[in-house]
Amino acid sequence: MGNRTLIAVFLFMLIPGVLSAQSENYTLSFAPDAWYNEVDGIRLGARVLGEREGTFLDGPHRLEAGVWLGTAFPDLPISYYVSFTEPILAISSFGNEGNVRIRSSIRTGYSRHELSLNKRWQNGFDEFDYQEFSLTFSQEKLFDIEYRPYPLLWQEEWKSLFGAEYRLSQNFDIGQFNLSASIKQNVSDFEAFKIGTIEIKQEIPLGEKFEFRVRGFSGYTDTENAPEYLFGISYRQPAGWLQNGVSRAKGTLPGSLLDDGLFHISGHANLRGYTNTEFRALSEENFVQYNFVNTVNAELEFPNFVSSAMNGSILGDFVQLRSYLFADAGNFFRADYELTPRLISDLNEQRADAGIGFQFSINIPDYLGKDRGFAIRYEIPFWLSHPEGNESSFKFRNLIGIGAVISL
Repeated sequence: MGNRTLIAVFLFMLIPGVLSAQSENYTLSFAPDAWYNEVDGIRLGARVLGEREGTFLDGPHRLEAGVWLGTAFPDLPISYYVSFTEPILAISSFGNEGNVRIRSSIRTGYSRHELSLNKRWQNGFDEFDYQEFSLTFSQEKLFDIEYRPYPLLWQEEWKSLFGAEYRLSQNFDIGQFNLSASIKQNVSDFEAFKIGTIEIKQEIPLGEKFEFRVRGFSGYTDTENAPEYLFGISYRQPAGWLQNGVSRAKGTLPGSLLDDGLFHISGHANLRGYTNTEFRALSEENFVQYNFVNTVNAELEFPNFVSSAMNGSILGDFVQLRSYLFADAGNFFRADYELTPRLISDLNEQRADAGIGFQFSINIPDYLGKDRGFAIRYEIPFWLSHPEGNESSFKFRNLIGIGAVISL
């Protein structure tokens, strides 16, 4: 691991120098960065964006990177992330870029390195009307379990994943529509599992102040799979937790509040009302994961005083407070589930919930031009189809959500 880290850091330091030497018009913009988790302590470092002047992060030699030092000095105190994108002129035109991208990171106990070929087709200047297709190959490994809040959700073998992903965004007459579909196949010596997902989202405005949003999700994995790629009822695949700094490592979110199910990490199945039940089971190491899920999430947005007051103002362009009624429902299947030490059977369950929620979101680009947005939800799932134990289906429950459940 030491050699891998040294090589990666060397490349991280070398690329900006090479690019600067090749072109006097290439600029590097630096910004300090700080974060916290339980293992690294306060993590201090810097981020850098590299681009050809005047291209606004849409030209050749695009670089995004960061390097940090964990002030608690864990076993591996230096961590990094680097992404380098190069357009392929032969398959690119205005709004229809094809590119190759290299990503590499060693941080929070996880090593991941990816090469991807990407192509985008955009309709004129409309950035919400496009198609994208990507082919990827990645290698990844968990090398320090201390960073993970629930160790049983992870395994420590190297995985080599071939993948393909398709994304579509289009503004139909009834509203904005998004589709994404992906498939991955592990080809390493570890279990040769595959993962497939499809997600569909539709936004339907209902007059000036109301809006209906619906999301459908289906996910499949082999039964003999790495646990970080199996599904829960309420939370996204654990491997997806690494994509968000808030959930990337234990300690950033208070562990006791996480164990009590007061934080919902959005993605995949997303039955938010079962967050409390699932995370308590995770903390007690008495939980179930599923290899096939089908879910629907629906939200009916209605006006509130704050959003009405900010509508049309400068602040309203960056800050938003949504209020909505929500309902979630899904079917969850686990093949060859061990019901008792002697009985193996399939596990097929249905779950649903409903409630009211409020979402505060903000997106203010920093002086490097990078979006620094987030969404925080406060939700009250007052009805569950299958409450825990003898608990009533109708009850006051509440949670804080990280990220939007339906984001368009």
